[in-house]
Amino acid sequence: MEETIAGPDAAQIPQQRGESLLEAAVRYAEERHWDVFPGTWLEAVEGTHRCSCGQPACAAPGAHPVGDDWATLATGSATVARRLWQKQPDASILLPTGRTFDALDVTETAGFLALARMERMELTLGPVTLSPNRRMQFFVLPGASAKLPDLVRKLGWSLGSLDLTALGEGSYVAAPPTRFGSRGAVQWACRPTAANRWLPDAEELISALAYACGRDR
Repeated sequence: MEETIAGPDAAQIPQQRGESLLEAAVRYAEERHWDVFPGTWLEAVEGTHRCSCGQPACAAPGAHPVGDDWATLATGSATVARRLWQKQPDASILLPTGRTFDALDVTETAGFLALARMERMELTLGPVTLSPNRRMQFFVLPGASAKLPDLVRKLGWSLGSLDLTALGEGSYVAAPPTRFGSRGAVQWACRPTAANRWLPDAEELISALAYACGRDR
């Protein structure tokens, strides 16, 4: 079942209900051929939810790697993914970037503005996540991390002046329906479909994203 929730500028976000973390992780590996790995999870402690890492001031409660070896644990096998989440059904779903995709990370406000602009430009988008910490991640072809400074500079911006980063090798994104602290779950602003299996290049989206980030400063 899906429902939509309103965002800035009346944008609508598809929100999936009822799918378990295990089912989602297996589907990402099986249908999208994305590597996945289990991260931390939320635990109920004295009426509140805390990260399984045990750090009271955890910056990403319930949505970060368990250990430093996370990159070696990531798997594209649906069978292995099923086994991993059967061991810990509450583990967050983390997707390493720099492999089958990179991600362009912006604020929620800039992301919604960019989505509206991209729709007017009739651009073909890949999947886009919306995290409870009010960030959006646009999935693009690998290599965006290396290209981003030059792409932004060609548009007349300095990368340091925009809240825009590229997540490539050594980074990751949290995937729906991962819960993130007390703020809710990660959602799809643009969910994976057969139509967006082929990802855009960062160069195709950078103009709209840089413009939106400039407006959001």
